[in-house]
Amino acid sequence: MNEGAIAKLARAVIETETEAIRSLLPRIDAAFFTACRHMLDCTGRVVVIGMGKSGHIGGKIAATLASTGTPAFFVHPAEAGHGDMGMIKADDVVMLLSHSGETAEVNIMLPPLKRLGVPLVAMTGNPQSTLARHADVHIDVSVPREACPLGLAPTSSTTAALVMGDALAVSLLETRGFTREDFARSHPAGQLGRKLLLHIRDVMHRDDDIPRVPADASLSQAILEMTRKRLGMTAVVDGDGGVLGIFTDGDLRRTLESAEDPHATRIADVMTSGGKSIRPDALAAEAVQMMQEHRIQALLVLDDEDRLVGALNFQDLLAAGVV
Repeated sequence: MNEGAIAKLARAVIETETEAIRSLLPRIDAAFFTACRHMLDCTGRVVVIGMGKSGHIGGKIAATLASTGTPAFFVHPAEAGHGDMGMIKADDVVMLLSHSGETAEVNIMLPPLKRLGVPLVAMTGNPQSTLARHADVHIDVSVPREACPLGLAPTSSTTAALVMGDALAVSLLETRGFTREDFARSHPAGQLGRKLLLHIRDVMHRDDDIPRVPADASLSQAILEMTRKRLGMTAVVDGDGGVLGIFTDGDLRRTLESAEDPHATRIADVMTSGGKSIRPDALAAEAVQMMQEHRIQALLVLDDEDRLVGALNFQDLLAAGVV
């Protein structure tokens, strides 16, 4: 194996495909804008169709559209001819991908799609092809050359189609005013979804799981409470549930280093007054930011009347996938 030769070939592929992508820039033109308008005006869904490698690219384009505010799905052309055509409705927009524009399995769908009356957006590398001529809108994704040295395997051409699909999806996203919160709602299992949708009330410890002791408790009682609740701290509260302070593992180490008697020392004398807190309706991501900014490991959760209603630590946020 000649590593130098392999590196040369790999770099040539990247350069060839980069050239193919740059060639798309002048093609953000009237046809592109018309395709965007059809998709923005669509009251149904964007149905993406492609065969072979174009089908794989079409599936990715449909997934990107769907996750960025444009309802979309992929239909395999061979399956469409055997019943899946029924998935396409008159209020949809259909995007057809074929580099040659002469893919039989794709073009055989043109007559029934025409009868249905849906707008047809074609993405091909041949503006004179059957598909390009019969579509309502044609987006040219032709490339100077394939990255395959044989000029056979779809490489630059599939990359160009994918990039043009991304250009459509992002243009639609921005035009629709699609937000990070909208993205999170369509990705509830992803990390961004958890950051934008998960609230403190969803991850906090509550009721009997909240570590807390009264102000007249001894240090030893506070240590027992911290040990039982395992959050690395305890709140110090008054009789109405108001927070007077917080006592953490770090406070405990410093207190013991000063040779304080755990049984004779009142927790009110060694606690940190106040302590950092957060509201239950705040985003969990805000708790992460607060902990990192103040270099702390735990937070108290207070209601609108500043009464203790919960507690959480950094491990809770890790377990929830917010970090």
